[in-house]
Amino acid sequence: MSTNARLQTTLDRLPYGDANLSGDLKVTKKLPEGVKSKELYQDIIRIAWPSFVELLLTQLASMVDLMMVGSMGGTAHPEIGTQALAAVGLTTQPKFLLMAAFVSMNTGVTALIARHRGTNNKEQANLAARQGLLFTFCTTIIMSILGTVFARPMVIFMGSTEEIVTQWATQYLQIQMIGFLTVALTSTITAALRAVGDSKTPMIYNLIANGVNVVFNWLLIYGNLGFPEMGVAGASLATVIGQFVAFIIAFVVILRGNGFLKLEFKLGFKPDKLVLGNIINIGLPAMFEQLIMRAGMIIFAKTVASLGTTAYATHQVCMNIQALSFMTGQAFAVSATTLMGQSLGKRRTDMAQAYCSRTRSVGFAFSLFLASVFVFFGGTIVGLYNSDPEIIRIGGHIMLFVAFLQPFQSSQFIIAGGLRGAGDTRATAMFTLITVLLIRPSVAILLVNLGWGLYGAWSAMACDQIVRSALVLGRYNSGKWKMIKLKSET
Repeated sequence: MSTNARLQTTLDRLPYGDANLSGDLKVTKKLPEGVKSKELYQDIIRIAWPSFVELLLTQLASMVDLMMVGSMGGTAHPEIGTQALAAVGLTTQPKFLLMAAFVSMNTGVTALIARHRGTNNKEQANLAARQGLLFTFCTTIIMSILGTVFARPMVIFMGSTEEIVTQWATQYLQIQMIGFLTVALTSTITAALRAVGDSKTPMIYNLIANGVNVVFNWLLIYGNLGFPEMGVAGASLATVIGQFVAFIIAFVVILRGNGFLKLEFKLGFKPDKLVLGNIINIGLPAMFEQLIMRAGMIIFAKTVASLGTTAYATHQVCMNIQALSFMTGQAFAVSATTLMGQSLGKRRTDMAQAYCSRTRSVGFAFSLFLASVFVFFGGTIVGLYNSDPEIIRIGGHIMLFVAFLQPFQSSQFIIAGGLRGAGDTRATAMFTLITVLLIRPSVAILLVNLGWGLYGAWSAMACDQIVRSALVLGRYNSGKWKMIKLKSET
């Protein structure tokens, strides 16, 4: 059976490249003969737009989620909403820390399957998908137990000083652990589908999940239509319900197959040393990167938390809005990861370069648009979360930082996505060590202690983003990513 037509790219009609072509480290923008720039843009947009819509609406749902939480207590008691915002914010880094294992190994799954898609090897691609799901299942069970048992100590460690905030944050995190396995398995299926160029299917099931999440937010946070009024815990449970719906749909999709990937239980889930070795070889540096990032973010978050509940709530709101801008870079990073991985699988480093440079160009244009939105409407957007005048005033100023960082952020996401598609995860891990673990927290601590407050913390974030963007670009221009091979390649 031929590969589904909607998964086809310009790369599919080109011959295999020279095995020795990767020896040329120079990065050029010259197109292969017979390939038009318009065709490459079409491939990029076809893969990126479903991811963009998915990630954008997912983040909008997250923003609505946080707005609903922040509106607890109404205008009469905005301090309740401030405490609720802080409670949810305190769970963010512990949750991402627990997610590090399967998120990083999904990088290996994507890179491996993308290369097999490049060689049109369905058997090996599906084997890699099964091994990825096996690894995710085993690691997530352990992480779920740890997250449930140590939820309260982690929240306190993050800097919670008010008992009600600690209680709400603990409840929120423990409920998240209930749905941890389903969200992890869904993310691995999503990584596999995107690796073969199918970004539309994940968009569909994640959008359905977001809709379910928002509806149950309304029902469970405020106790509408006879449902219990659960507040912060209700917001967490609504998220879990939405994630479960996404898992069911994703599981059915991969069982039925999409023209290239198909999960067949009869083939079993016995560990395969070579495939797991490739996944782990790519995933371990990515896991190291994730752990470093979380360590740096935890230090950074604790520094901000020391400024008080109002400052931390403001920070959480601005981070949530900034995450909206991540969606552009992450969506086009999906294109870069997929297309560079497939290109290298076909030994076409020339196509990998052509795809990456054009993906950056499109991402840059989007970043300028988002920057202008944050400059002119940043304060208004912050006001949607909470009516506290201090949060709105300071948050409006912080949004100027967010606007300034847009071009750097977009370029960094896209190039790093391309490097990961090439399997070059060690370099990105090292850059994260330098910027997130060293530069961001140290500069934040220094400036906060100098009395810069929340502005000092965001100045530190700007330093991190600028330096990381420069390092990632330098690595790409070095061309060393061309030399990376899988264990099965010769």
